[in-house]
Amino acid sequence: MPRRPLPEDRDFPYVVDDAKWAARHGYGSELQARREHLRVNDPNQRYFTSLSAADRQRAVAALNGEQSADRLEVRMPTGATAGRIAGGCTAHAQEQLYGDLTAWFRADMVAGALPAVRQQQVAGDGEFKAAVKKWSTCMRDRGLRYTDPYQARAAFTRSSAPDTDARQRQEVRTAVAEAQCADTSGLTATARSLDRRYDARLRKRYQDAVRDRLRLAHAALPRTRALLTTNPTDTTTTTEENQ
Repeated sequence: MPRRPLPEDRDFPYVVDDAKWAARHGYGSELQARREHLRVNDPNQRYFTSLSAADRQRAVAALNGEQSADRLEVRMPTGATAGRIAGGCTAHAQEQLYGDLTAWFRADMVAGALPAVRQQQVAGDGEFKAAVKKWSTCMRDRGLRYTDPYQARAAFTRSSAPDTDARQRQEVRTAVAEAQCADTSGLTATARSLDRRYDARLRKRYQDAVRDRLRLAHAALPRTRALLTTNPTDTTTTTEENQ
């Protein structure tokens, strides 16, 4: 299933900054519920959960490779080491698609980790923290006491409180206020500026991984077209573009 199966779904890594979207979806708790419904009812997921424990174990091994197989490892931008088994159907498909499983794994893992690293750097920046304080003051003036946008979002997306109409209205009200305060406090502009700054730095530092992932992905396009032409009725699709 794609990472974002709902077309109206959006990511707001720093602060909800679209008041119109917030007026329709709040913080997206109803989208979260719909995503979970799609996940549970995904045909592949339903088939997998219908298997016996032993068959599930065999299915996982077939998909991801046997534990005894060779492993690929790469040092991540965070300093941690990530690894995967160099076997199974997934590895075989990626080898066929990208031509070099080891190169793809390393480039994809490193380049794919950069957004999370960038967001952590932005959130820890003094300029961002100063803008968040102004945002919090704006929210407090509206009767909403939140230290930062993460706290406000968590109050509605991570709470076990029952989903009622009143709660949904409060979620929308809070999210709209967040977006409006993000604009007037300068948090939106600050977050975007810092995001561009740290993105440029990270892309320069890890330019080999960024370049290799792009090169390998482009090289895979004619192979993908050939497969689709050869198997026009095959509905299996790759989700690499959603990584």
